[in-house]
Amino acid sequence: MIEVEDYHQRLLQEREDLRQQAESTSADRRPVELDQQSVGRLSRMDAMQVQAMAKASEQRRQNRLRKIDAALKRIEEDEFGYCVACGEEIAPKRLELDPTVPRCIDCAEA
Repeated sequence: MIEVEDYHQRLLQEREDLRQQAESTSADRRPVELDQQSVGRLSRMDAMQVQAMAKASEQRRQNRLRKIDAALKRIEEDEFGYCVACGEEIAPKRLELDPTVPRCIDCAEA
């Protein structure tokens, strides 16, 4: 039997952590200034690379937040721990690794 409240708290904490990370890295995603007087060409290229990596990290964060929100919704609807495709119970070890998984291993591989 899975302890839904434990997963609920874990998901809420991860969501809060991701939101804090997004807030703390927002400056890295800002547009890079093209003023060559204040920043040299190589420094600007470095800044653009940092910006691109920050945007990619933010995209991964947003994808994870969507998965967390979907899992929290399944908890609210008393559907957490059951495969959205076949309705069978998702293995507890699978949920322990990632509580956002919506499918059992059989349906995930299909």
